[in-house]
Amino acid sequence: MKEESTLSVEKKSKFKVKMPHTFVLLFVLAIIAGLLTYVIPAGSYDRVEVNDRMLVDAATYHTVDPAPATLFQVLKAFPKGLEQAAAIVFFIFIVGGAFFVVQKSGAIDAGIAAAVRKTSGKGILIIPLLSIVFAFGGGIYGMAEECLPFIPALVILCISLGYDSMTGAAIALVATCAGFTGAFLNPFTIGVAQGIAELPLFSGLTYRIIVFAVMVLITITYIILYCLRIKKNPEKSLMYEIDRKRDLKVDLSNTEFTGTHKLILVVVLCTFGLLVFGVLKYGWYIQEISGLFFGMAIVVGIISRRGLNQLAEDFLEGCAMLAYGALVVGLARGILVIFTDSNVIDTIIYGMATAIQGLPTVITSLGIYISQIIISAIVPSGSGMAALTMPVLTPLADIVGVTRQTTVLAYQFADGFTNVLTPLSGYFMAGLALAGIPYQKWIKWILPLAMIWWIAGGIFVVIADAIHYGPF
Repeated sequence: MKEESTLSVEKKSKFKVKMPHTFVLLFVLAIIAGLLTYVIPAGSYDRVEVNDRMLVDAATYHTVDPAPATLFQVLKAFPKGLEQAAAIVFFIFIVGGAFFVVQKSGAIDAGIAAAVRKTSGKGILIIPLLSIVFAFGGGIYGMAEECLPFIPALVILCISLGYDSMTGAAIALVATCAGFTGAFLNPFTIGVAQGIAELPLFSGLTYRIIVFAVMVLITITYIILYCLRIKKNPEKSLMYEIDRKRDLKVDLSNTEFTGTHKLILVVVLCTFGLLVFGVLKYGWYIQEISGLFFGMAIVVGIISRRGLNQLAEDFLEGCAMLAYGALVVGLARGILVIFTDSNVIDTIIYGMATAIQGLPTVITSLGIYISQIIISAIVPSGSGMAALTMPVLTPLADIVGVTRQTTVLAYQFADGFTNVLTPLSGYFMAGLALAGIPYQKWIKWILPLAMIWWIAGGIFVVIADAIHYGPF
């Protein structure tokens, strides 16, 4: 965006939060994990294979010889974690590179710009229509940073319709987050977490589609009610004074939605159709899905006629943009490596299982849900959080009788809800900056919706426990 853009944030309204980088937090946790291996007794469960899955035998916990981590072992944990999570790390790279090729083709930008133009004269209808578009982006391929380029145009559009900049930012950030939270095909969260939990990829699809529909409906209703309130009385807008001082001019008419763009979007939709078919019919896993997305990138690159060299550069640039998330997976896995190599991971699981032994599984599942929300506030990377928590929660769930699928669902909710709340989320804070919205005003606006989200998520977790949401 040009420097002279009038959407830049006023100095007095900037809200900067000095928080440690996620890498710093995880490395500190790795050091703490190393120190804890000198305190936590070493122990182990026996594992048994049941239906091609390795399960903990809950009656076999026993102490073993201690093997506390040395400083060098703590340092080696990062590369060792990357090695152990290699399939997931490269999956993130390939899928990220593939979608960047799609983004660079201009098809997504042109499609949304066309939707904005066609609905700009229809008032309140634009809110649900565009929100659904962004929600599907979050639900299908984990759209997050990709929504940022549309925020300035959406802010302008919503102000011109008599709403405010909060509405424009909400369409991009909050609707996307609702879809992300109720995701049914998101490879970066559902794919990674189910892979670690040894669940069939994208299993439990029907329930997740229901969750997606409810979460998106709640979110759109909240945004529309806010729009109706400020349309009736503009001074009720939290951004009223700030928006009054803006002179916003952006022309969407230059973004043409061509036949090539439409064909590319058809290819993307067909890719997801093949994904669902392959997973359900042939049991495709991470390698097959990675190959599918790699093929999609090649086809899109050819259709866009940007040249093979440019296709390669776009793909590599997309991989580079996902390096943060991929490396976070390795660093988070490193913490597990420290505990595992020191023979204390089973002791941790044993302690947690003993503490909640005998409690109803519904209470346990809610406890998992709440703990995941807390963790996600400081680990904003969805795939990184899955690598950090799922290896511990999966055997714990087996012991206490909570299905692995319910555990993945609790993780999914927790990660999604905090995406537009925690100041540690880089893309979210960038989105607020693009919309010119101070963090404190955003939190005041979204907190009631967040409370509704948390309650709805808890209800869905309870239902999942009651129906033994599976397959296991």
